[in-house]
Amino acid sequence: MDNPKISVILPVYNVEDYLAQCMDSIVNQTLKEIEIICIDDGSQDRSLEILKNYEKKDSRVSVITQENAGAGAARNNGLKRAKGEYLSFLDSDDFFEPEMLEKAYKQAKNDRAQIAVFRSDQFREDLNQFVKVNWTLRMEHLPCYQPMYHRTFTGNIFKVFVGWAWDKIFETQFVKDHELWFQEQRTSNDMLFVFSAVVLAKRITVIDEILAHQRRNNPNSLSNTREKSWQCFYEALKALKANLIDYGVYWEVKQDYINYALHFSLWNLETLNGAKKEVLYNQLKNEWFSDLEISGKPEEYFYNKKEFEKYKKINELDFKEYFGS
Repeated sequence: MDNPKISVILPVYNVEDYLAQCMDSIVNQTLKEIEIICIDDGSQDRSLEILKNYEKKDSRVSVITQENAGAGAARNNGLKRAKGEYLSFLDSDDFFEPEMLEKAYKQAKNDRAQIAVFRSDQFREDLNQFVKVNWTLRMEHLPCYQPMYHRTFTGNIFKVFVGWAWDKIFETQFVKDHELWFQEQRTSNDMLFVFSAVVLAKRITVIDEILAHQRRNNPNSLSNTREKSWQCFYEALKALKANLIDYGVYWEVKQDYINYALHFSLWNLETLNGAKKEVLYNQLKNEWFSDLEISGKPEEYFYNKKEFEKYKKINELDFKEYFGS
């Protein structure tokens, strides 16, 4: 297809159990004028074979292979080849409503938006049911008109949307004009791309409808094996700060950024398992809270007082005392 409306970019790594459901939900989208760029990231299961079968059956599907380098590198690989008006970066263990791309594209075009955001929910593998997650799109902090941009948000601009890419589409020319790329690291590799785009965009539109389903409690998901990449969130936060400085907006969004940095640091600490949990605790306490400019701020600087109390306790207690063991 010479002029697709959306380029769907799909990194794939060892997801043979879920890949067919994901691919079926993409090839059966009601928006037909799409290209589907699948990047196999060195899978060791049947994922590549499954992708090749879809490529044979559907001319819109193209399969690229690379040595294992992570989802960020795979997305960048696909981005270099994309020809669509808009970009959709999906995850290969998730699945999507049939009208997802059509609704996002139609609203983005109507509002001449650089980003269109829609709602998602979770499909819990352990419960075999869908679970609502209202925090992925905080409508109460958005203006009553569309399109909008970050200065019209009333809440923390880094918490109005979540820093993942798959519940959004992005205008290709906007992405290329600002040279936006994904961080090539194991986890937290889309946050830099997403939040940089949110800060730079002048026209953002929102579809207040669940159009994507995130699979949770998949034991092979990177989110469940973060001990191997426990420091990636910090690298993402540092890179985001550097971008904000380069864009000349850090002074404006500094308080939001520091509040988000504390929130994301605590979330990573509390959800990490294994021996690296204590390493991360001490790293935050001894260096990273200071590096992220969290240290030395008064209580009133922080929006979430519970998070501030946790930060204070980390400074006062050792690891075992903090976690009560």
